Amino acid sequence: MPKAGIIYNDIKPIACRAAIELQDRLLCSGWQVAVATGGQGILGYSEPDRPVCHTSIESLVPPGFDDSMSFAVVLGGDGTVLAAFRQVAPWGIPLLTVNTGHLGFLTEIYLKQLPQALEQIMADEYEVEERAMLSVRLLREEQVLWEALCLNEMVIHREPLTSMCHFEVVIGGHSPVDVAADGLIISTPTGSTAYSLSAGGPVVAPGIPALQLVPICPHSLASRALVFNDSEPVAIYPATPNRLVMVVDGNAGCYVLPEDRVELARSPYSARFIRLQSPEFFKILREKLGWGLPHIAKPNSVELP
Repeated sequence: MPKAGIIYNDIKPIACRAAIELQDRLLCSGWQVAVATGGQGILGYSEPDRPVCHTSIESLVPPGFDDSMSFAVVLGGDGTVLAAFRQVAPWGIPLLTVNTGHLGFLTEIYLKQLPQALEQIMADEYEVEERAMLSVRLLREEQVLWEALCLNEMVIHREPLTSMCHFEVVIGGHSPVDVAADGLIISTPTGSTAYSLSAGGPVVAPGIPALQLVPICPHSLASRALVFNDSEPVAIYPATPNRLVMVVDGNAGCYVLPEDRVELARSPYSARFIRLQSPEFFKILREKLGWGLPHIAKPNSVELP
C-alpha cells in the first residue's frame, strides 16, 4: 500500500478542514496516510536559566513519517512550509506545498488547485527540486546547547535595549573578520528573498551553491553583503558583553551568551520541493515580489507649462 503524509497549520480553520478532506480522499484511493501539525516542527526557546534546550534535528520527524513515504502535502503558509521541512528533511520526503495563507512565496499551488495536483502526483507526473539547507548549532565550549535545520536564514542580533554589537566571523579557512552591526544574517539562496532581501542582500538563484552574510544596520560603509561558497563552514563569536538572540527561519531560536559560539554548515539533508512543472524562479520573483515588471508609463516627451 502506498504511503503519503499531511502536515497542516492547526491554527487555521481552512487548513484543518482541508487536511481532513485530503486524508479522506487519499484513504479512499487506497493510500496509507500519516498526519502531523506544522507546530511539531517549531523548536523551543532556551532561557537564561535553562540554556540547554537541545532537541536533535532527527528527533523532529513526526510518528509515521519515514523513507517509505512517497510524498507529503503541506497545508499552510511559508511558516508551516519551513517547519515541515525541518520535520521531513532527514527522510528526504518530497513536499507539495499548498498555500492557505497570504504571500506563500514558498508554496507551489493554491488550495483550489489541490484536487488536480493530487491526481498528477499520484500518477507520478512531477519533478523534485532540491534546495540546500543549513545545520545551525550553538555551542559552549564543546557542548551543543541548541541546534536546528534551516531553509531560509539564521539571524543573530542584539536585544532591544542594548547597543550595537561586534561579531567575529570565520568563514572556512579564511582570516577572521570583525563586523559591527545590530546583527548578522546567514542566508541560503532560498532565504535570499526573505529577511536577507529586506536587509539589503542580493537575490541568489536557488541552484547556486552559495551562502551569504548580510550585516543588519552595519556601523561601516565597508560592511556589505558577502556571497561565498556553501562548502565553507561558518563560525560566529560574539565580541560583546551583552546577551544576544539567535532565530532560525523566523520561528525557533535561543539566547547566545558572550562565551558561546554559533556554527553553521551546509546540511547533508535538503529540502525537496514537488514541482508540477519545471520551476521558473524569475516568474515567481515577478509574480510575488514584483521584480522585473515593465514600466507602465514611458512618456516620449515632457510638456512644459
